[in-house]
Amino acid sequence: MNFPDHLKYTKDHEWVLVDGNVATVGITDFAQSELGDIVYVEIETVGEELNKEEVFGTVEAVKTVSDLFMPLSGKVLERNDAIDGNPESVNSDPALQP
Repeated sequence: MNFPDHLKYTKDHEWVLVDGNVATVGITDFAQSELGDIVYVEIETVGEELNKEEVFGTVEAVKTVSDLFMPLSGKVLERNDAIDGNPESVNSDPALQP
């Protein structure tokens, strides 16, 4: 498993990278391996203010659909649009996706 030291991790298997007042969020290597082949990522909360541990999206895999939980409170500024056409890229390196 890949667990980069520069990331912070939640009990729900999300990671967060804080740079000033902007945080980037993703799922851990463990989460993506447990989910299996990821076929769809849905995040429809762009522009919304969310509290810590609120659901901000879902990840759909061949086996299941899993909620994504905010690791901290804040406004969702953007999402990785590259995932729309290539959701399986999360399986290749979930901690380093742009």
